[in-house]
Amino acid sequence: MKEYKHTQVGYVHVILYSAVILFMGYLTVIGSEPYALIGLIVMLVVLVFFATLTVRVGEVVITVQFGVGVIRKRIQLSDVESYAQAKNPWYYGWGIRYTPRGWLYNISGFSAIELTMKNGKTCRIGTDDSEGFAQALYEGLADSVD
Repeated sequence: MKEYKHTQVGYVHVILYSAVILFMGYLTVIGSEPYALIGLIVMLVVLVFFATLTVRVGEVVITVQFGVGVIRKRIQLSDVESYAQAKNPWYYGWGIRYTPRGWLYNISGFSAIELTMKNGKTCRIGTDDSEGFAQALYEGLADSVD
């Protein structure tokens, strides 16, 4: 099986965080707000950690990684019972959160792949390439059965 790797950029996040960073930088430079430097640093860290979502499907593991990779989730392919394409309602939001459908890892948009584990739990992984992700899961799960 060829490894699948797809990175989705959260453009809304990047634009919003960048605007806040510029504003905090301006306040820091002119020295009018003493806490602006702290806000600037926090927003830079958030931007680095949550600007992108990379999904990898390897021979034995699915890896979901935000930003530079400090925040990640690994799921063994052998633990996956099934998968399906799904649409998240707008109120599920973005980021990492617990929803009525289980854990959600999402950076942008509403499309996702829902994984059902052999233990009955589910999780959703947001993607803007649901067809490619589903195909990689099909191949990965077929290979893990052999």
